[in-house]
Amino acid sequence: MIDVQRLAVLREVARLGSFNRAATVLHCTPSAVSQQIAALERSLGTAVVERSTRGVVPTDAGRLLVEAADAIAAELTDTQQRLDRLAADRAELTVATFASAGRRLLPAALAAFAAEHPEVELTVLEAEPEESLPAVREGRADLALAYHFDGPPPGRPGDRSGLDWTSLGTDPLRVVLPRDHPAAVRHRRRPEPPHLAELADQRWILGCRKSADQFARYAELAGVRLRIACTATDYEFAQSLVRAGIGIALIPAIGLADHPDLVALPLADPSPRRHLGLALARRRRGPSARLAEQLAAHLGGALPRSGTAAPRGREVED
Repeated sequence: MIDVQRLAVLREVARLGSFNRAATVLHCTPSAVSQQIAALERSLGTAVVERSTRGVVPTDAGRLLVEAADAIAAELTDTQQRLDRLAADRAELTVATFASAGRRLLPAALAAFAAEHPEVELTVLEAEPEESLPAVREGRADLALAYHFDGPPPGRPGDRSGLDWTSLGTDPLRVVLPRDHPAAVRHRRRPEPPHLAELADQRWILGCRKSADQFARYAELAGVRLRIACTATDYEFAQSLVRAGIGIALIPAIGLADHPDLVALPLADPSPRRHLGLALARRRRGPSARLAEQLAAHLGGALPRSGTAAPRGREVED
């Protein structure tokens, strides 16, 4: 039988890459950590860590055990939360969301859900997918409204992510220009999406650091190199820079603001886009799972399956 406490020690060693740092977190000595790892290896008859120039790293067997330790920790966290809720005699639901979806999609869904379930105490966490998906997996959130770019979704049938992913649709990235920009004027005369090559000489403002890599790949496909004036972390800030004449911006559709002196245009295919979806933990059971699924249904109706509509009053010329 594998010792769960030793698994917890291995998990910290693998996460931190050091016996010393793991000992600090576990409030024990490095020698005690080393002894726990050695005892685990003896019981299994195989090495679970190896020392390298990068510090202490898990072996293939160690990585399998760390995955098991993650699952056990998540189950224990979930169980503790459910026990706490039983003791408090109230229902709670924690929703994680990234900022632009929190502004555009989540409020109406939460309002509808709260009207149906006034007894549920709702908590909202603002977090990007690299934080919100682990929070769902580890039991710190019940549901995550998240996104991914190219490649497979975060949770797929049969994988080991511990997540179920429900696709909501796509969120295309738009080029935001001053209304009097030559490309905007041409689009009004000939409503065809501009190709990136037509805008290659412009200074670009990216509204999200994570979109930079995808946009670079898109530019490579188009055979152009782009001049990046700013990589922002706030879409409103990025659009304010466009209004100031610093450059033109690349903004997801749900991040567009209502500025009458700006216009947002689609790019010719293959155009960059985000894929939006909802993540639930596969292990969820009981009332929290049902509540999360009901909230997911409200969110599923907030975004057209074929793509994202522009905010009301905002001109997006397709």
